[in-house]
Amino acid sequence: MLVIAAPGQGAQTPGFLEPWLADPVFENRLNWLSAVAGLDLAHYGTKADAETIRDTAIAQPLLVAASMLSALALFPHPGDSFEKIGALAGHSVGEIAAAVGAGVITGEQAMVLVRERGKAMAAASALTPTSMTAVLGGDREEILAKLEQYGLTAANDNGPGQIVAAGTVEELAALQADPPEKTRLIPLSVAGAFHTKHMEPAVQTLAGYARSITTHDPRTRLISNRDGQIVHDGRDVLRRLVQQVNAPVRWDLCMQTMADLQVTGILEMTPAGTLTGIARRALKGVEVFALKTPDQLDDARAFVDKHGSPSEINASPTWRLLVAPMKGTFTREGQITREAGDTVEAGEVVALVKSLRDEVEVRAPHGGSVVEWLVEEGDPVAPGQPLVRLHPSGVN
Repeated sequence: MLVIAAPGQGAQTPGFLEPWLADPVFENRLNWLSAVAGLDLAHYGTKADAETIRDTAIAQPLLVAASMLSALALFPHPGDSFEKIGALAGHSVGEIAAAVGAGVITGEQAMVLVRERGKAMAAASALTPTSMTAVLGGDREEILAKLEQYGLTAANDNGPGQIVAAGTVEELAALQADPPEKTRLIPLSVAGAFHTKHMEPAVQTLAGYARSITTHDPRTRLISNRDGQIVHDGRDVLRRLVQQVNAPVRWDLCMQTMADLQVTGILEMTPAGTLTGIARRALKGVEVFALKTPDQLDDARAFVDKHGSPSEINASPTWRLLVAPMKGTFTREGQITREAGDTVEAGEVVALVKSLRDEVEVRAPHGGSVVEWLVEEGDPVAPGQPLVRLHPSGVN
């Protein structure tokens, strides 16, 4: 199985788009996204220095545009990608690009959303001097306890030996003076404490814009940063994109879901390298491919052909699937008794998926009637596995 991953802020480097702009098709598409974003993305991706593209309001639209357009270069006919991609994931702002790849929102909607996200997060960062520090190595529980001691947040949990602490400059200085045992601390070149309470003003701003964005349900598995779960409701995807601005990125749980899916290959979009580097350490035996320049496209397509498998989630105007949010055991115990032909109300719980660490309700985001159950009581299910087929209300 193949996962396509989109990187987050910090992956950008000066001039990383230079080789891509030799392709006039890529250049034209970038110019269009520049017009939507109100930024000269070609300039920022080729001529601007590291300090300039560190600016949150510039970095975020630049990263999302780069991931979307490199994916479009890889899959010239986007619909064909669903015959190859087993799952999509994005780290932090990369989730917006992943949502586009899954068909939840359009590229233009993504650029407006990320433009406002970057501006709002930059404004929130300006309210209080904050930053982030990578904590490498050490014992996870000891690190989390030390962060709590100094009022810091584990804003990025990227797996064993890779936690990013975020908070005020004073709180980070205290941590630097009293680091957890057997760790190495690296201050990051970022503009603020992303994915923490300090970003709450940005969440409120984005929530207002999100009310006007139309969505579609994902056409393949989409792994959420919040908890590593598979999300198959477009409105829920959008809510999570907004709420993730001040919530920790649980990339460790995203990778656990990839392991549960028995992923064999991870391909990271431009500017690639960060997520494939993490995967090499955390997902032993999984092949990775970092798509950095267009001269790699043929090799990237061969990688896709080697690991690709069709999505089990097939979009249709009249049939709707509810899928397992995580690996676990399927049950309809208790009062969950809907059978074929029964009506399901919007928001109703129709099943549970239980694992050793969690129990998650499966709800019907829209009303409808049960066509057929695709699993039986007590069946083990994989993340994103279809559970029940519904016929939406009001559709003949």
